[in-house]
Amino acid sequence: MKKILLLLAMLSFLYGDDGVKKVVFDLTTGDMHVFKQKVLSGISNQRSYYEGKLEELKVAVVIHGDAYKFFIKDLDNSPYKNDVALVKERAEISQRLLTLAKSSNVEFLMCQTGMEHKKIDKTIVDSYVKFVPNATIGLIDKQSEGYVYIPIMN
Repeated sequence: MKKILLLLAMLSFLYGDDGVKKVVFDLTTGDMHVFKQKVLSGISNQRSYYEGKLEELKVAVVIHGDAYKFFIKDLDNSPYKNDVALVKERAEISQRLLTLAKSSNVEFLMCQTGMEHKKIDKTIVDSYVKFVPNATIGLIDKQSEGYVYIPIMN
């Protein structure tokens, strides 16, 4: 009997909280195509897959590298004001990210160290974005909470 209880305890540890999957994306790409494919479309597709299996998917995205630009609400006062493709698609990207944050409970975490280096003020960042001291700390914290690490880079 003790062996069965031990086995059940081990299985519950291995498979997590009752069908809840957790992933943290390490987002560094500034490539529009990769960002749209992996973040805007990819997260929605992954969530749908798990919902079809009656499982929950918790998603966190740690933002740093060249990815800051997708989360800036005031491009005119940012280092990205001359990015023509970004300016053109900003409204659509903003709406889709807001939907992921609000409707799908995706947690967006931005590296403050990189923001300082790129001279990005918190006031020009989308309101649903939370801040972490640096990307490494954000990734360590999420992985310590049982999130699986997946990089999104060029």
